[in-house]
Amino acid sequence: MKAIRIHQFGDPSVMQLQDVPDPQPGAGQVVVRLHAIGVNPVETYIRTGIYGPRTFPFTPGADGAGVVDSVGPDVTRVKTGQRVYLNGSVTGTYAERAPCEIKHVHALPDDVSFAQGAAIGVPVATAYRALVHRAQARAGETVLVHGATGGVGTAAVQFARALGMTVIATGGTEQGRALVKSLGAHHVLDHHDPARVDRIMDLTNRKGVDVVLEMLANVNLATDLTLLAKFGRVVVIGSRGPAEILPRDTMSRDADIRGMTLFNVTDTEMTSIHAAIAAAMECGTLKLIVDEEIPLAQAARAHEEVMKNGSSGKIVMIP
Repeated sequence: MKAIRIHQFGDPSVMQLQDVPDPQPGAGQVVVRLHAIGVNPVETYIRTGIYGPRTFPFTPGADGAGVVDSVGPDVTRVKTGQRVYLNGSVTGTYAERAPCEIKHVHALPDDVSFAQGAAIGVPVATAYRALVHRAQARAGETVLVHGATGGVGTAAVQFARALGMTVIATGGTEQGRALVKSLGAHHVLDHHDPARVDRIMDLTNRKGVDVVLEMLANVNLATDLTLLAKFGRVVVIGSRGPAEILPRDTMSRDADIRGMTLFNVTDTEMTSIHAAIAAAMECGTLKLIVDEEIPLAQAARAHEEVMKNGSSGKIVMIP
């Protein structure tokens, strides 16, 4: 089969499409023939070595959707030919087939496309984890989704509405803001507009927001703290550099800055996350947004695109 292989850390050009042996399922595993593959910013950091050493060569990727190709002898929860999505793989999902532990394989509804299925794993789980587990968001509260047009943000807006929150969202393009509005955000602002800070305070009657979901903390964290209500929480989902804050902005509000990464999620927590995702898809409260489909052979371009500002949903690759 074909798979992307990385033989050294570096820029997107280090990803090479190569022939590798077809995987075979071990105990507690299945092999999925992938029809679509999710691309996440974290994979660009892994490619450059930010997350530490790797055994070379390796295949990146955790998300994907396809059809079960073969199952291990002890696997009964899924069957060959079943449509599934993945939130993890033994050897990486940037490939035509991926071996997976059964805990990382989930049923994909018939009315959800493979491309949409590939948009679930990291971004939707991150949105739910950030909002429910880390922010401990409650009905009646107000949330600011800062940078709401990407895969995480679009899911977070929908989860927040389903929870009964008032949703303020920001986006950098007119197209992205229209998308977020269509997904249920009550108020959508241009995050390039200097007046957005006063506008957010006006929308909350100068009280501030209870929760901020922050995708670019190195740029926005200091301002986020000034937008919080008393006992407010900022959940840092993404950052591309250092940030400088005034600690007194947390003191005066009894405010919290809470980090998160899916690497820290326990199996029990991950089970609850994907149960919630399944229910949201079944009830129709979660619409999965795909921005662009790129051939697997163009993985380098996919990595360039996923790091650009102004996305409107998820970037996926097609084997």
